[in-house]
Amino acid sequence: MIVKETQEKIQSAYRQFLQSNKLKPRYGQKLMIANIVRTLTAITADTEGERDSNNHVCVIEAGTGTGKTVAYLLAAIPVAQALKKKLVISTATVALQEQIIQKDLPEIKSHTDLSFNFILAKGRSRYLCLSKLDRLLMDRDAYNTFNQALYEDEAPLVDQQSVKIYNSMVDAISAGKWNGDRDNWPQEIDNSVWTPITTNHRECTGRRCSNVTTCSFFKAREAIGHYDCIVANHDLVLADLALGGGAILPDPKETIYIFDEGHHLPDKALSHFAYHSRVDGTGKWLDQNHKVLSSMLDDISGVGNVDHYTEQLPSIFLETKKHLDILYPYCQRLFDEQSLLEVDKQWEKSIQRYRFEQGVVDDILAQQADLLYQQFDRLTALIGKVITEIQSSLEDGYCVVPRVDLEAWLSVVGNWQARAEANRQLWRSYCVIHSKNNEASHNIPLARWITFVEFNGSIDFEVCSSPILASHTLVSRLWDQCYGAVVTSATLTALGKFDRFMMRAGTAADHSYNVMPSPLDFSRATLQIPAFAVEANNSILHTQTIIDHLPELLDPSQGSLVLFSSRRQMLDVYTGLPSSWQDEILLQGDHSKQEMLNQHKSLIDNGKGSILFGLASFAEGVDLPGSYCTHVVIAKLPFSVPDDPVEASLAEWVEAKGGNPFMEISVPDASIKLVQSCGRLLRKEADTGKISILDKRLVTKRYGKVLLNALPEYTVKV
Repeated sequence: MIVKETQEKIQSAYRQFLQSNKLKPRYGQKLMIANIVRTLTAITADTEGERDSNNHVCVIEAGTGTGKTVAYLLAAIPVAQALKKKLVISTATVALQEQIIQKDLPEIKSHTDLSFNFILAKGRSRYLCLSKLDRLLMDRDAYNTFNQALYEDEAPLVDQQSVKIYNSMVDAISAGKWNGDRDNWPQEIDNSVWTPITTNHRECTGRRCSNVTTCSFFKAREAIGHYDCIVANHDLVLADLALGGGAILPDPKETIYIFDEGHHLPDKALSHFAYHSRVDGTGKWLDQNHKVLSSMLDDISGVGNVDHYTEQLPSIFLETKKHLDILYPYCQRLFDEQSLLEVDKQWEKSIQRYRFEQGVVDDILAQQADLLYQQFDRLTALIGKVITEIQSSLEDGYCVVPRVDLEAWLSVVGNWQARAEANRQLWRSYCVIHSKNNEASHNIPLARWITFVEFNGSIDFEVCSSPILASHTLVSRLWDQCYGAVVTSATLTALGKFDRFMMRAGTAADHSYNVMPSPLDFSRATLQIPAFAVEANNSILHTQTIIDHLPELLDPSQGSLVLFSSRRQMLDVYTGLPSSWQDEILLQGDHSKQEMLNQHKSLIDNGKGSILFGLASFAEGVDLPGSYCTHVVIAKLPFSVPDDPVEASLAEWVEAKGGNPFMEISVPDASIKLVQSCGRLLRKEADTGKISILDKRLVTKRYGKVLLNALPEYTVKV
């Protein structure tokens, strides 16, 4: 009964939306709505309302022009309401988030009979922490002493200009003209100004805070519970899941998620569960904490068992720093030895990074990592006990220590715990020496590497580790926990299959996978590989060929987009062109991306031509319909430069299992990027134009033909 009523409600809302906007139904859009409804209404639950089936994830590729945002909103809102679940819509970019909040949801609400409310959710870091602001303004010198940056190239200390801004914030809050939301402040706030007055879950004292009743973040979080539809971003969803779920957003078990721009989700997840720490910088931080202890005891001595626990901290600080000091020359030696070997696949000179093959480290580092893990494990536990004592005292109405001092030090010690825990996790990931055979045949290894860091003449080494795939993390934290989910994007398949996404995201074979037909007529675009094109693996010849022939290829009176895979080649081509052509080009890096797009559109609107030179960020998410772009030029096939340690480790793992990393990873990755690049041309049904790919490998190599066959059905001229 619920299914039938919900379907009827959705069909009625779809008709109303089309009629109000004078639109015609789109086959792909209707099909997408049906797929989502079928998946979500087929989920079964136990008597407690918890999902007990595994058919709850729907993965849909829907290209430009499908109208996927309207499709998933019209489908999911009524279903979520019928099932009494919250709907969380997550995007990868701010632009899409703003479009959904400011355009799509308001239109659906005003043009249909659907009754729902919606809100934009943000993390703590987007809100002012009143307690931090109060403490900072009371004693800026003390704040700078106790909250120094961990690394020298982090945000600078608070200066007088920042204090002026903070005072104006206090005035605005007192007058009711600002709610503490960074995005609502009338001017852009630099990170160096904002970071000292925001907080994270470790530093936040929560309900114990004296400012909790006026806290912007807690007001916003409490409001979320009263809304049917919550718009967030992938980072916030993953941060919430990392905290166990339900800390910021609704409980995953009571939530249906929509992941738009879903192809970004695996990479976002990897970054959330990677660890890194600088050797010398962390040692300095430990030394700094040791020196600050006496100041802390001056303020809160006598609180519970704080004195007892803090007595143990100096020896742990010093012992941990001693082990880090031993590690520094080890890292130095690694880099010195590798720099002497002119050819070594581990040594990446441009980025100055040492990667451990298959993630396997030597005995020296493994043993040192084990000691550091034990030290940071003890440190994390001990700091946790200090925090518990301070928290208990905050709830004690008879505590003799002023509340403001307790809150100030709880924030500082909370920061210590966060950094100690991050180091604990890092060194734990380095502890075990894995057999290469065992790694290759049974487990997915970690990528482990060390990066050389130089800042203001000082040298440091950043030790890093990361899973090579996010699949396990997403399965355990998201897919197994949520009630239902829809993942959608214009590019989820690679070479016509969902295999790449399944491997990276961990979605199961029995989940629903569908590709929606596009309303675009791809034959309106001509795809050509010009006769002058050469194979791009000869970089010098390839660059010179582009310089020689680009002027004859482009029409300076039209709107064109030229996409490069490397900044160096883009700059070499630009400087190699005659000055008369340089005047026609908007070069990425000279202005912000949005400013470039605005200038480009303005020139076209005024009847002039404009040529955009851009990198990967212009190959995705750039919307230039009609005359804004009638020619897309792709300099070379978009194979990734093999300098990313996670991707390099993934390739090693695939090879160790007997696979072909080039065909299983590099080619599918390039296919997605090539589809995205070509997709900049046709944005609306009436659009037309041509795509020029200046890399002959597309027709001379076997993999080139595979890439060509995976593109939409353009009119191909080879």
